[in-house]
Amino acid sequence: MSLKNWAKFWYLGLVWGATFLWLKIAIREVPPITVNAIRLLVSLSALFVIARIYHVKEPLRERWRSFLFLGIFNIALPFVLITVSEQYITSGMASILNSTVPFFTLILLPMFVPDEHLSLPKVLGLVVGFIGVVVLVSNDISADFKDFQWGSLLVLAASLSYAAAAVFARRVTFGMHPSAQALGQNFFANLAVWPLALALEGPLTLPRLPMTWVALFWLGIMATAIGTTFYYSLMNQVGATRTTLTTYIFPLVGVILGVIFLNEGVDWHLLAGGALVIAGVAIVNTRFKGFAGIRKVEQD
Repeated sequence: MSLKNWAKFWYLGLVWGATFLWLKIAIREVPPITVNAIRLLVSLSALFVIARIYHVKEPLRERWRSFLFLGIFNIALPFVLITVSEQYITSGMASILNSTVPFFTLILLPMFVPDEHLSLPKVLGLVVGFIGVVVLVSNDISADFKDFQWGSLLVLAASLSYAAAAVFARRVTFGMHPSAQALGQNFFANLAVWPLALALEGPLTLPRLPMTWVALFWLGIMATAIGTTFYYSLMNQVGATRTTLTTYIFPLVGVILGVIFLNEGVDWHLLAGGALVIAGVAIVNTRFKGFAGIRKVEQD
């Protein structure tokens, strides 16, 4: 990747990795779905400004079906699932489980991209990653295991949703200006999340603490508006698989911030499971000269 793309890559890894901490802070005062509704409204406003700066025309009418799919599966559904999950699991655990996005992407790619093949390294990586997920979700066999289990499953479902959206975006919206892609999906995500928030968590609860507002604006502008613009820019230039590798950085950032600011504990399940998940997805994306399997990489 170019230096510019590496800068975007690390921006996404660091900023999105810190998202789990800010979500944990925001849901202390505001219900989880409402947190995402406010976040998306802030993001939509910022994306309108970004689109105007780049003089980009938003093809909402022409591509509304694509944006609707991405708005639901790349934003609305995973945002709500992850935010709700953090009522039951730590932000560090959520960040580690979310690093399975490349794992799911590699499962889905051969189904929708005929030329994508499963080589021996990929199979090995998938097995190692799956073992890591099992270790993670077996962290706490206690009276609270039911809640813990559901929290973990919610993040895994969000990761699968992200993976499906990444494959879809690469196939259907490839080549579109990144700010138009980000704005289009965000518009439909607002249409999906706001009615849900008002119906399930109404009347609207606005924050009173300054730190909660900081969290919401940080999530809306830094993570969602700028983050999704960079995400689609990378997607167009380096492909879905390498773009989703930004989630490798999430566990490190999420666990460190959770320990420092939220006094969250770290035990061997978290460390071992996280290491296995990261190792699994790393193996899948590493070239091994001794293997005969051909690893097809998406073209720039």
